[in-house]
Amino acid sequence: MTARTRLVKELKELSRTHATDTNYHRAQGPNGTPYQGGVFQLNIRVPDQYPLVPPTVQYHTRIFHSNVHFKTGEICLDILKNAWSPAWTLQSTCQAIVALMSDAAPDSPLNCDAGNLLRAGDVRGYNALAHICCVLHGSLPSEYMSA
Repeated sequence: MTARTRLVKELKELSRTHATDTNYHRAQGPNGTPYQGGVFQLNIRVPDQYPLVPPTVQYHTRIFHSNVHFKTGEICLDILKNAWSPAWTLQSTCQAIVALMSDAAPDSPLNCDAGNLLRAGDVRGYNALAHICCVLHGSLPSEYMSA
């Protein structure tokens, strides 16, 4: 199956399940996180070998997160590396990225400052920096600044 064939199949499945509001290039900040209300642009590149090879996904929008490199947007997520399976779709990959926003893994940081805050138990400091970054870069309206 070629990448194009697979992508057409995924698009048809989205249309069939009425999930047409899915935007593969944006990640919405999950409720209850310092990213809540933020909109984060993603760069997604699908290789010719997809679905046998994972897509390359990076944040285009800057985000303060222990598993995202602040300058490059590279994401440390196992399914984008060694745990990829052709069973994953672009939709499920984006859902996993959004889930990562709710559950940072400080033991494999790409952002050492963020990881160090979490490992030191300074969740309040981490959340404050993540929220400020979200306001500055994540298309978050200013009324969320008091949250």
